[in-house]
Amino acid sequence: MLWGGEPIYRDTEPVGYTTSGSYGHTVGAPSRWVTFNNPAGVDADFVRSGRYKINVNGERIPAAAYLQAPYDPNRERILA
Repeated sequence: MLWGGEPIYRDTEPVGYTTSGSYGHTVGAPSRWVTFNNPAGVDADFVRSGRYKINVNGERIPAAAYLQAPYDPNRERILA
């Protein structure tokens, strides 16, 4: 369970924190909003090129970053 404020790592370097979220029933997984910090800036290439983990109670759990919500607008996954 994530509560918010968990550190986010990109390729082993800390880059931000979770801010809010909930369980995404449509996608079948927890969904989080995060903030990324990078002195050189954050753009789509920065987000796409990293591998991410969230520190949950001292354990780094793999995470995926999306530029758009991983939403299933035609409900194909939920109706399968």
